[in-house]
Amino acid sequence: MADPAKGSTRTEAVAAMRRLMDAHQVEAVDLKFIDLPGRWHHLTLPSERLDDHLLHDGISFDGSSVPGYSCSATASDMTLVPDPETALIDPFWEHPTLSLICDIHTGDGRAYARDPRGVARRAEALLRASGMADAAMMSPEFEFYVFDSVKHRCDVQTAFYAVDTEEGEWNSEAATSGGTRLPLRGGYHALPPRDRLYELREEMTRIIQSCGIPVKYQHHEGGGAGQSEIEVLFFPLLRAGDVAMTVKHIIRMVAGRAGKIATFMPKPLWNAAGSGMHIHQHLFRDGRPLFWDETGWAQLSEFALHYVGGLLHHGPALLGLTSPSTNSYKRLVPGFESPVHLIYGLANRSAAVRVPEGARSPETKRIEFRPPDATCNIYLALSGMLMAGLDGVRRKIDPVAAGFGPFDEDISTRPETIGRTAGTVPLSLAGAMDALERDHAFLLEGGVFDEDTLSAWIDLKRKESWDVSKRPHPREIALYFDA
Repeated sequence: MADPAKGSTRTEAVAAMRRLMDAHQVEAVDLKFIDLPGRWHHLTLPSERLDDHLLHDGISFDGSSVPGYSCSATASDMTLVPDPETALIDPFWEHPTLSLICDIHTGDGRAYARDPRGVARRAEALLRASGMADAAMMSPEFEFYVFDSVKHRCDVQTAFYAVDTEEGEWNSEAATSGGTRLPLRGGYHALPPRDRLYELREEMTRIIQSCGIPVKYQHHEGGGAGQSEIEVLFFPLLRAGDVAMTVKHIIRMVAGRAGKIATFMPKPLWNAAGSGMHIHQHLFRDGRPLFWDETGWAQLSEFALHYVGGLLHHGPALLGLTSPSTNSYKRLVPGFESPVHLIYGLANRSAAVRVPEGARSPETKRIEFRPPDATCNIYLALSGMLMAGLDGVRRKIDPVAAGFGPFDEDISTRPETIGRTAGTVPLSLAGAMDALERDHAFLLEGGVFDEDTLSAWIDLKRKESWDVSKRPHPREIALYFDA
């Protein structure tokens, strides 16, 4: 039986969507959907096609052509069902176009188990059913590089890449340099004229906010030439996933319109700071913040500490969802404030879980999980973190007793002590997949994930790892060609 409250909410969302279409005289509707690796796809239809039947039953597409989806060419009909709550006017189309994010169903109308948005929906439903909390509020940070050119090739007899940006110190001899190029690790909060991307970021921010996504701030990041950050406010888990996909799309599109290329690749430059996607999170029940205790360590409640215990206990497996590329583990190396150790601490950017020191009120008290990067499927990553945290609460995992901290100083000051008490993140994508294969029962709770989806994910990522590992690397030529 349908939930009357949900029915009412959907009815209201459809009505609001129709008003939006009328106000902007929409001519086309763009339907966006996500594959298992985490990339958007889309198809577009005339606005008159978006009738009540299509909103309810969806529109068919060929699932056999979508990466990570399980269907044969003879049984490939799947269905996109638009979510009216995601409606917005696409800021990049020449003609007025409504953008809708879709859920994925099988051809016979059932929710498709591998649909990442479906995983996020089930995670939120499990949270409410658990009685522990009814809202998981998430806020991703978006770190990215902007380049003026990107070239790459990987063939039988050659392998190379080359990126360039006008901000690069390697371009200091250019006539327009004026001594204002940015050195490696020298870009944090840089001021113009050294920051040559401020107007581009401001245009990104303007469009993000025009889509109903409040921005906290934007600035040049510390990696040096080309690195930027835009941070948004908090949203419930599923909505946070939609927001992350939308923000990444806007950043790429604005950069492209300016003749530049934005990348969320974790480590595009050697020996420079990588780009993470730190996830701030806290939980509520009936509007009451559950992470706050004025008398607790760092004003964290026992509930919050158990949540942290779950994140760190399942950390190696969790990185199989939050940091799922071979390039992720070139970012997750010592130095660069990289969260290599599975520890927690107050204001400690070298810890996997950081407790922001400036969050000193019940409503703002939160934790930040720092290993994730934007190569993740955001819906799977957010759901996985919630499931790990809830498992910690359920099992009352004490992070102190487990040896996870707190460590409130740079880990380099006490490496021996930390090495004896806490583990480290996996060293490679293959290692993260091994950890996820060993430790994933916590993800199966309440049917949020299933064995088939996790098996498909692990298989997909192992193939990526093998594809990269078997290829000769340019550095190997320098090291071994004359052996």
